[in-house]
Amino acid sequence: MLWEGKSGEERNLNGCRILIVEDDPVIAGAMEAHLQSWGYRVTRVRDFQNVMEEFAHAAPQLVLLDVSLPFFNGYHWCAEIRKASQVPILFISSAGDNMNQIMAMNMGGDDFLAKPFDLNVLSAKVQALLRRAYDFSGPAQLLPCGRAVLNVSDGTLTTGAEKLELTRNELKILQMLLENRGRIVSRESLMTRLWESDAFVDENTLSVNVTRLRKKLAEAGLGGLIHTKKGAGYLVEGSTCCCNT
Repeated sequence: MLWEGKSGEERNLNGCRILIVEDDPVIAGAMEAHLQSWGYRVTRVRDFQNVMEEFAHAAPQLVLLDVSLPFFNGYHWCAEIRKASQVPILFISSAGDNMNQIMAMNMGGDDFLAKPFDLNVLSAKVQALLRRAYDFSGPAQLLPCGRAVLNVSDGTLTTGAEKLELTRNELKILQMLLENRGRIVSRESLMTRLWESDAFVDENTLSVNVTRLRKKLAEAGLGGLIHTKKGAGYLVEGSTCCCNT
């Protein structure tokens, strides 16, 4: 039985989302099967030209990242991920010399595993990284939107090289719209969400915040993301935010 003999802490780690960025199908398949047997939810990148799009869609809590990849290497994708998230990254490479390990750490990696490796060592490193990253701060909450990623934990929206800093109210508005993408969110519902802050919110305050949010989105090439439905509320269309799988 999967849970037998496991501590409460280990049980909490099961179900964590892991993204594998490895172009060797044999190695990727072996890692996927092994980690799934431990109860992790595993996604493998298929399109190595658009790793960030698949990262946004998977919203992982840990990334297993090969160094040698088609199109762009793992160091490039590590730097791109770090623009959007502080998710733990475990580099995996057949080049396990000191220079490559130092490069991996300098680029924002959290650990390094040299090929060939024992799958039990892999799962032990995964468990250790998840414990260190999330025991105290909790997992980052990411909401995908095409090539953009909203990081609810730090209030930023990242799209390409752009990283937008959102105010608390802007964050709450965008978070609620993305969580309900494809459905109209009433102005009353948004005001109720904003009421949770320590500031009084009225109709005019909501309008001002939505206008400022739209301006920031437009500057990042996301103009038209938020649609006004007259007399009903606001909408982020599902087709705008959902990645195709």
